[in-house]
Amino acid sequence: MNVGGKEKEDGVNEKKCEVLMWGYFPGVFSQRSPLTLPVTVQFPAAEVGGDSWKDVCGGGCGFGMAISASGKLLTWGSADDQGQSYLTSGKHGESPEIYPVPTNDLIVKAAAGWAHCVSVTGKGQVYTWGWKECVPSGKFLRSWTHMESLEDASTKQSSKVTELGSLHSQGPKSTVEPTSCPNDKKPGDESMKRRKIDTPQELETSICPDENLSMPPCLVHLDPGVKITSVAAGGRHTLALSDVGQVWGWGYGGEGQLGLGSRVKVVASPHLIPCIDPSSNGKDSTSVVIQETVGVGAQSLKSVGHYIKGIACGARHSVVVTDAGVLLAFGWGQYGQCGQGNNDDLLRPTCVPSLLGKQIEAVAAGLWHTMCICADGRVHAFGGNQFGQLGLGTNSDQCEVSSQLVYYVGSELVCSFL
Repeated sequence: MNVGGKEKEDGVNEKKCEVLMWGYFPGVFSQRSPLTLPVTVQFPAAEVGGDSWKDVCGGGCGFGMAISASGKLLTWGSADDQGQSYLTSGKHGESPEIYPVPTNDLIVKAAAGWAHCVSVTGKGQVYTWGWKECVPSGKFLRSWTHMESLEDASTKQSSKVTELGSLHSQGPKSTVEPTSCPNDKKPGDESMKRRKIDTPQELETSICPDENLSMPPCLVHLDPGVKITSVAAGGRHTLALSDVGQVWGWGYGGEGQLGLGSRVKVVASPHLIPCIDPSSNGKDSTSVVIQETVGVGAQSLKSVGHYIKGIACGARHSVVVTDAGVLLAFGWGQYGQCGQGNNDDLLRPTCVPSLLGKQIEAVAAGLWHTMCICADGRVHAFGGNQFGQLGLGTNSDQCEVSSQLVYYVGSELVCSFL
């Protein structure tokens, strides 16, 4: 996203956002050839008069997603072939259109994974849709063929973990239950306030996850009082960061990308990830695991931080940044994307040892790689480099299992998922 200047009559310089796209957008051109150069995305002024671009959320499998200044979610670029990208984005073609998230609240953050999307409202609520493994079990608020949205007026229920494998976690208020279909819920479990949009009939659809390939938007139920400020979408998993710096996760966790200490296959409800555990040495200090690699022995690192300030998801790995500027990684390590100096998977959040002396400000994750920016503006990268995605001037099959300095840059970092 480029930001230019536009001078108003009173001499005040008004910033105007411009969105550019390149890469694979099959619905933009009939031949479905990838865009090799940046192309301007036209804002749908006719549909949203007086509105403008605010932020770009990246894109999923063949589509783009952005947020307008008025809090609308816009999608474009996928093909009308009933493929996964079409079902996930809900929009085909070149021109962006509003995606019908079933809420009147403003959308402030959003993210797209390989086959699912997730968004955050100004009230800290989370909506997600797409591939069935990525959508928590619960009441679905609309169907793909209807445009009636439902507003949840009930008290949020305590989150529970439903898995298709063994789970041994230390997260609070979590229980393990057999997989169940939302249709098994008793009447009265949730009080739904209906707001009709364009159909007179009432719609309250409960869908068992095994019945469809993709799921419509669903309000994610977290513990009472939890307010989400940002989200990240991986290949088939999701991370959500709360306003108090806690990280919640759900979806597929077979390589440890949910940080629960095991290779749990599917976590069907949000679960608190123990990124930072209180140390027994005192309430004001913290500890976290460090792998015995790169000359760093297994030990506890004091003052790693007290809360998480940034999150990112790759295809099958996750990375978070603490308030003390420490980078933690967990999940699939086949290409060195966890930065441990090896290709091992990490089942719990673990410090990236080669960056322990750096003050990390922000992090981004691609399909098989990770990039982070330090307080001094330097960018470090590690992981797969098959397509030159690390920016090191090479595109060999050799992976970088430890962080490599890319170059000195500014203060903002964006990394493409695909």
